Amino acid sequence: MAGAIVVRLLGLKRGLGGGGVDPTRLEIFKNVFHSVAEEMGAALRRSAFSPNIKERRDYSCAVYDGDGRVLAMGDHMPVHLGSMPASVAAARAAVDLEEGDIALLNDPFAGGTHLPDLTMVMPIFLPGTRGKQRPTFYVVNRAHHADVGGALAGSMGPAREIFQEGLRIPPVIIFRRGKLSEDVMALVLANVRTPEEREGDLAAQIAACRIGERRLREIVAKYGEREVATYGQHLLDYSAAMMRAALRELRPGTYTAEDFLDDDGVTEEALRIKARIRIGGGRAEVDFAGSSPQCAGNVNAVEAIAISAVYYVFRCLLSEDVPATSGLMEPIRVIAPAGTIVNARPPSAVAGGNVETSQRMVDTLLRALAKAAPARIPAASQGTMNNVTLGGSDPRRGGKAFAYYETIAGGMGARPTKEGASAIHTHMTNSWNTPIEVFEQVYPVRVRKYAIRRGSGGGGQHRGGGGIVREIELLTETQIGLLSDRRKAGPYGLAGGQPGKTGKNSIVRHGKSRVLAGKCSLIAEAGSILRIETPGGGGWGKPRRR
Repeated sequence: MAGAIVVRLLGLKRGLGGGGVDPTRLEIFKNVFHSVAEEMGAALRRSAFSPNIKERRDYSCAVYDGDGRVLAMGDHMPVHLGSMPASVAAARAAVDLEEGDIALLNDPFAGGTHLPDLTMVMPIFLPGTRGKQRPTFYVVNRAHHADVGGALAGSMGPAREIFQEGLRIPPVIIFRRGKLSEDVMALVLANVRTPEEREGDLAAQIAACRIGERRLREIVAKYGEREVATYGQHLLDYSAAMMRAALRELRPGTYTAEDFLDDDGVTEEALRIKARIRIGGGRAEVDFAGSSPQCAGNVNAVEAIAISAVYYVFRCLLSEDVPATSGLMEPIRVIAPAGTIVNARPPSAVAGGNVETSQRMVDTLLRALAKAAPARIPAASQGTMNNVTLGGSDPRRGGKAFAYYETIAGGMGARPTKEGASAIHTHMTNSWNTPIEVFEQVYPVRVRKYAIRRGSGGGGQHRGGGGIVREIELLTETQIGLLSDRRKAGPYGLAGGQPGKTGKNSIVRHGKSRVLAGKCSLIAEAGSILRIETPGGGGWGKPRRR
């Protein structure tokens, strides 16, 4: 990889301030910062209590400089990573972070995304820097907690305002000068259904921050603060230069597209996501004007999610070895009009904006970019995370409360050169599944079927990937929450390819099946079977004649 950076640097000296950048050192610092984020993630995963974090890996970690700019991200969740800078900015503005402190937040209107995503921000002050009144680094992690209170178990079901979705936490100090704030922890645990699991996951997040702090101190001790800071800036500059170079390779012009969410779970009205992308001179402007007004349901997104979707899509234009820093967004401007479903105002419900609207923003942006780079852009993937929450009391454990959350994979859109993959998480999610063995051990359920949904991918020169069929038998009375999309219109095909099949939710009771809405909640009696059929990906290209 260092060789690739050498070649690129020869053409990017001006953007990096001349020839004073050693490409080998640049590669070293890219790797060491990335390794810190990855080790934080490994520590978080291995010490967490919940299957949602241990098994599904629904978490993300990153390293920031003292100005709150991303230096490195772990290979984690795109929807987390692209929106996390807003959390760092909110924490820096709201609380006076001192050495040994860790801030906690989840408020979507104060740096968060949706309430189950609890974010921790820890400043790192190096010896002799305390007088500068700002840290040298921040380490940050975000984890999706399986329950944070609210009207429905799992905190992801249908809602009409944020107060129904769970506990809302503005930036507060949960760890002060190296000691846990018992008051903050007690407040959180008093408002959730599964306090022991939440306490364990929060402790794992704190441990991940401490690991990041330790590793960054070791890096500075080895290379020196001056060189670390210098190459941190070079990484930011290099990423920005590479993004400008990628934008120059696209056909200049203005490209528009729109796509729709099925509904908001309250009315049947489809909700428009509209995007206008202007490209030219190594810069891009992405304007979401024309998107639907914020809605009554919970598929509203906050501005950080809109920025995250743009960050993800444009990062996909680059090779994998380009550092994922804040520099990537330097040549890109995002316009997300306030009061729309891409930048809702409080007290809107927003749980689905993070998981569903983010996916549709990506679909819309890729559809527009297909006009600028038709040979590079795939057809639409499933376009939903198929969110399922289950809650109740477990008779196997003396009636102890349980709360389960999972996103279910589907079909990937076909690519210009090959078919789409089947049964895979795509775009803004990068999570795994809950293994059947763990699922049945931890929760009162039995998995009846888990298979690829054959024939669900759209046809074409290259076929879209297939979705999934998952059947879950409920062994006790269970509260179900569903938050899904692409149940009315399938993922689009490109270049003449056919759309993928829509998804379908149903409940089977006493041998009789009933179709469920894409966004709904219900109480299911013991013995009921929840059946989720996820969408297939769109096809690419007109089918070849035989």
